[in-house]
Amino acid sequence: MPLKCVLDTNIILSAILSHEGYPVKIFDAVVNKKLKIYLTKEIIKEYKEVFSREYFKIHREKIGKTINIIRKLGEMIIPEISSFPMKDESDRTFYDAAIKAEAWLITGNIKHFPKKEFIISPAGFCRKFKI
Repeated sequence: MPLKCVLDTNIILSAILSHEGYPVKIFDAVVNKKLKIYLTKEIIKEYKEVFSREYFKIHREKIGKTINIIRKLGEMIIPEISSFPMKDESDRTFYDAAIKAEAWLITGNIKHFPKKEFIISPAGFCRKFKI
């Protein structure tokens, strides 16, 4: 059974913009069904909004293909909204999705989230699970 995860936007964005590194390894593991990604409508909305920012210069076709892959491989869930204090309120949907799915939350912005065992950096995740 694949490991369950929620991927913060910065993980997928880094995988799109780079050809190497831990985010690429994580995204490849999702594509190869070694990781199961959990999504919410809000997560998909944030992915689209961030990927479409002009300064990233990601071609619209690549954005569409990436979102389609994520939707195809991911499982949509509806989490309960937590009241846990967050440094960045836009991160709440990722936190709540990880709790609902009982999944790892992989993020490059550890400091934006509460210190919880299920919240992990891409490097930490890859080392822990030998990805």
